[in-house]
Amino acid sequence: MDIFHLNSSHLSYIEPKPCVMAIGYFDGIHLGHQQVLKKAISLAEECGLISAVMTFHPHPREVLGIDGYNRYITPLKKKLQLLKDMGIHRTYVVHFDLDFASISPEDFINDYINQLFVRHVVVGYDFTFGHKGQGTADSLKNGSQGKFSVHVIQPVNLMGDKVSSTLVREYLSKGEVEKIPRYLGRYYQLTGIVVEGEKRGRTIGFPTANLNLNENFIVPASGVYGVRVTLHGKSYNGVMNIGFKPTFHQRKLPLTIEVHIFDFAEQIYDEILEVDLLFFIRHEKKFCSVNELFSQIKKDIAFAKDKIKKQFR
Repeated sequence: MDIFHLNSSHLSYIEPKPCVMAIGYFDGIHLGHQQVLKKAISLAEECGLISAVMTFHPHPREVLGIDGYNRYITPLKKKLQLLKDMGIHRTYVVHFDLDFASISPEDFINDYINQLFVRHVVVGYDFTFGHKGQGTADSLKNGSQGKFSVHVIQPVNLMGDKVSSTLVREYLSKGEVEKIPRYLGRYYQLTGIVVEGEKRGRTIGFPTANLNLNENFIVPASGVYGVRVTLHGKSYNGVMNIGFKPTFHQRKLPLTIEVHIFDFAEQIYDEILEVDLLFFIRHEKKFCSVNELFSQIKKDIAFAKDKIKKQFR
């Protein structure tokens, strides 16, 4: 997949190719987004064109000062990998800043869509663009002047819920990760580098890998989770704690992410782990003693092993 990072001054340096383009932010690449992307791919195949995506970075709501949007379901690197895996040929990552936010819908059509030789546009039902979101799918149709067609994909509804990034963010904030695969089509995943921690886990018999996230992922609610870890292409089961280790610290320290991998004793500092969150086990709490914590961790591990064996083969 070819990737172009651009703003208006970069467009003249790109060799455009006639394409079918899906446009949107696509945080999460959830099932609704996938319908938009699959339509672009199938239409490109039908028309003998390349499939393309235009997305934006950073999140428009972050730039506009809306709280909670400086972290992502799929940070840019992860998003690009998912687009590549789906078979997209070319992705344009538009730098979103206040100048870009102020352009008119007409200028967006003329300066971006037309200059990139877009022959068909595919968007979601709620797509907006241009200054204050004044542009809509109808604006695209009216402004196309016959140069491109517009295809609007309707929302995907599951169990009475409209699939959306907002819904996925809500579940993450509650730690309800077991519900997320039905909307993403995959487990929610964190990736990061293993760094040195306090090394306290090994002293009580449960060594942990301390994870330093390598992108701005949304971190789910504090607590203990059953997880599946991928290292060098091999999968392992484990438990993960997200929190502040209140049993050992009187004051609130920076949040930590620690993974205990079952039946694993290798040295993995500086290695990259991919951690799929399978299910929530319990909230983090302060224990009265290390022995009490030790006893609870044993219960957490036994519960996780049993549930993974029965439900997550």
